[in-house]
Amino acid sequence: MHSYSLIAPAKINLYLEIIGNRPDGYHELAMILQSIGLADKIDVRPISTDTIRVHCNHPQVPTDKSNLAYRAAELMVRRFPEAFAKYGGVEITVNKQIPVAAGLAGGSTNAAAVLVGIDLLWKLGLTQSELEELGGTLGSDVPFCVAGGTAIATGRGEQLSPLPSLDNIYIVLGKYRSLEVSTPWAYKTYRQQFGHSYIKDSDNLAARANAVHSGAIVKAILDKAAGEIAQKLHNDLERVVLPAYPQVLQLREVFANQEGVLGTMMSGSGPTVFALFESQQQAEQVKLQVREAILDEDLELFVTRTIKHGIQVASSV
Repeated sequence: MHSYSLIAPAKINLYLEIIGNRPDGYHELAMILQSIGLADKIDVRPISTDTIRVHCNHPQVPTDKSNLAYRAAELMVRRFPEAFAKYGGVEITVNKQIPVAAGLAGGSTNAAAVLVGIDLLWKLGLTQSELEELGGTLGSDVPFCVAGGTAIATGRGEQLSPLPSLDNIYIVLGKYRSLEVSTPWAYKTYRQQFGHSYIKDSDNLAARANAVHSGAIVKAILDKAAGEIAQKLHNDLERVVLPAYPQVLQLREVFANQEGVLGTMMSGSGPTVFALFESQQQAEQVKLQVREAILDEDLELFVTRTIKHGIQVASSV
């Protein structure tokens, strides 16, 4: 039997609008998601016992059932018991490059890679939409991580409408290693502070979510106008995270003050902040400038770029 190595890219939010409450307790969202070159490598290989094993090179990442990659394998075992009985268990090795608890969908993209890897390992022949549907039962970001590229995401984030892919917009990411922002805390705090402004009527909720399709940032994406996209970046969660986390606010302000930065914003619920650039040279230069401006070894900085794909097979043995 083959073993597969898969590339699992991170994502950033170019747009995140919180529209209202959903009956399932989640928020109704309108987002634009973008795959980036910063990626984890996931190896999926068969083992002779009927077990799931997860290994990871990062000490903060659990390897038990609390790991989304583990849960993705469990889901495949439940949904395809005959294939599991025929082919046996799986061993999953996660080589982490994406920072942990960063608002970059690191756990979700690992889970997406496991779904794709087991589909190949067990010769299931699932379509991309079937893999996305499976992913949606694991987490809101997983379907996008399967698909990748550039997409509008509505509902709780699992309903995807692909956009023409953006490639070669360069990005600098900044994340304090020891800083984590709880996603449930961010959304709960937003609801407490701004819930009075939520749209209550379900028809208006749907209309508001659909409005993102004709919004200014989508037009900029269709025009592939990096400068325009950067001017239209928007994230409602900044309203609660930035006041509560002064380090994130400072990092965002330092990025905003650098020459060559087209635009800057926090990704998802944070705490990662990103800045957009037209060239790799400008991105590398600003990375150095931010490093000089914030003399804190806890701050990690990465240069990457937008990419057109989600999970990809790197090799099979």
